[in-house]
Amino acid sequence: MPEIRELQKASIDCIKSIAELHKKAFPTFFLTQLGTPFLRTLYSGYMGDKDSGIIVAEDNGKLVGFIAYSNDYPMFYKGLIKHHLIKFAFCSLGAAIRHPSFIMRLFGAFKKSDSVVKTERYVELSSICVDPEIESKGVGSQMIDYLKSIVDFTTYAYINLETDAEGNDVVNKFYIKNGFKLEREFTTAEGRRMNEYRYAKG
Repeated sequence: MPEIRELQKASIDCIKSIAELHKKAFPTFFLTQLGTPFLRTLYSGYMGDKDSGIIVAEDNGKLVGFIAYSNDYPMFYKGLIKHHLIKFAFCSLGAAIRHPSFIMRLFGAFKKSDSVVKTERYVELSSICVDPEIESKGVGSQMIDYLKSIVDFTTYAYINLETDAEGNDVVNKFYIKNGFKLEREFTTAEGRRMNEYRYAKG
């Protein structure tokens, strides 16, 4: 059974493994198309932010899954822009040249911090990834259970996440199975239909 733990610090090799697993699990996703250096910078940002973190699942020392989360998602994104904008721009330059539309999508992602308006304090489950070779083995649920166990629900009202509404039935059913409730459906500026889920203890 994989060991589930929260990273206290992350080496360059660890961040590289997280980025490579992201690429393996999500080969067609937008962030993947921005390249490995971009992903390394992104996940390093979670480790460098005092209100964010990464939970990993390891099987005999091999990374088989991870969760990236933030206790203050709007400020996390603003921190990324403040501290890493030039590096992000450099890392994604090649992808932007190949696909000019990526530039607007990237700016849209960074503007998310201004669009997330919630009155309660909450935890954002930003990314969950499981090695495709061991899907359906319960690793994703184990990582979510671990996240639930470390969230102080007297401080944070719920765990929030967003996922695609279309062509994503398995993932949507996975979140419902793990106790998340559909909060709303919405459409992004690019026309992408999304579901927002919340998990509240009790």
